[in-house]
Amino acid sequence: MARLSPENEAIAREILSRYPRRRSALIPLLHLAQEQDGYLAEDAMEHVAQLVGCTPAQVLGTASFYEMFKLEPVGRYVVNICTDIACMLLGADELLHHAEEQLGVRAGQTTADGAITLEGVTCIAACTEAPCLQVNYRYRYRMTPEAFDQLCDDLRAGRAEDVPPHGTLATVRQRIPADRAAGPADPSSGAEPAWMKGASTGGAA
Repeated sequence: MARLSPENEAIAREILSRYPRRRSALIPLLHLAQEQDGYLAEDAMEHVAQLVGCTPAQVLGTASFYEMFKLEPVGRYVVNICTDIACMLLGADELLHHAEEQLGVRAGQTTADGAITLEGVTCIAACTEAPCLQVNYRYRYRMTPEAFDQLCDDLRAGRAEDVPPHGTLATVRQRIPADRAAGPADPSSGAEPAWMKGASTGGAA
């Protein structure tokens, strides 16, 4: 378990500055915590709670609602095989069974080397490309057992360059220079946001 590192706490505070209310930054900060550790560690969620001004229970309540947030350690790569109707009709159950056999784990488990967590999921919104899967939420379409085996080989060999470690939403982080920030203001304070002042005067904030 880990609190946000000093580097990530600095990023968290920059993210917080974009929102008029700190709690609005809860989801972005949870993604930051998950990027740091690959899952949401308890200490990290407590740290996020301190930063946004709510209780750890409220953070957990939000995090546990979303499937993308993992509350336990997972593999470096999380493979979600869709088993909903379109994928099922085109071989998803057989693909999932093949994956279990090849990886030596059941759906919901992680390989012994910690590389891959296998999950069976319901509808990932790519029915026209069935059967499909996601690896760390990057799509792979019209999968076959052979394509699955190749994917796993590529992941373990570091050849799947478009798939970052689990928890990484994007490989490029948004940065907003201070002089370009919107200048949000807490609505309860009655203060006019800097961007609104700029708009009312016809100039930049």
